[in-house]
Amino acid sequence: MRRYAAELLGTYTLVFAGTGAIVVNEQTGALGHFGVAATFGLVVLAMIHAFGEVSGAHLNPAVTIGFLTAKRFPASQALPYIGAQLGGALLASLTLRLLFPGNAELGATIPTGSAMQSFMLETILTYLLMLVILHVAHGSREVGLMAGISIGAMVGLEALFAGPICGASMNPARSFAPAVVSGELNALWLYIVAPISGALLAVLTWRLLQASASSKPMD
Repeated sequence: MRRYAAELLGTYTLVFAGTGAIVVNEQTGALGHFGVAATFGLVVLAMIHAFGEVSGAHLNPAVTIGFLTAKRFPASQALPYIGAQLGGALLASLTLRLLFPGNAELGATIPTGSAMQSFMLETILTYLLMLVILHVAHGSREVGLMAGISIGAMVGLEALFAGPICGASMNPARSFAPAVVSGELNALWLYIVAPISGALLAVLTWRLLQASASSKPMD
C-alpha cells in the first residue's frame, strides 16, 4: 500500500504542477512555454527523489507497462500501479477544476496539427524517454541523483521542443485526467496508444542493446 500511495501522490503532484503551470500561464502569461516545460521536468525530478525509494516513481502507466514488458516489474503490481497513477492524476485535475473553474481545458493535450503528426511525435518522445529510464533505473526503480536529473531533463527537453505541436505528454495518466474532467476527449486515444507504443519499442531496443553487449568479446 505504501507503493501505491506513493504512485498516487507522485502522479497527483506531477499533474497538478505540470498542467497547473499550463492553466496559470494561460491566465497570466507569466511562465511562457519555457516555464511550463521546466515545470514538468523539475516536478519529475523532485518526485523521483521523493518517492523513488518507495515505489520506483513510475508516475506513468506507459513506464509501468515498459518495465513489465522488460520483465523488471511484477505483473501482480502493474494494475494497482496504473490505477494509483490514474487516480492521482484525476484528483489533480479535479483540484484544478475547483481552483480554476473558468478554464476550459485544464491543460489537456490537444494536437495543433494532424493527429498522425502528434501520434508519431508522442511515440518517438516516449520511446526516447523510456530508453533513458531503462538505462538509468535500478530494476524498476527510478532512484538516485543521476536518475532524477537524467529523466527530469529528458522530460523538460522533450516538452520544450515538442510541446507546442503535440503537448509532449508521454504519459497516458497526464493526458487522461484533464481530458476526462474537461470533456476534451476527441484526441485522448492518441495520448494513450502512442506513449504505450513508444515504451514498448524502447524495451525492444533495450533488449537488442543488452544482447549486443553480452555477445561482445572481452578485451
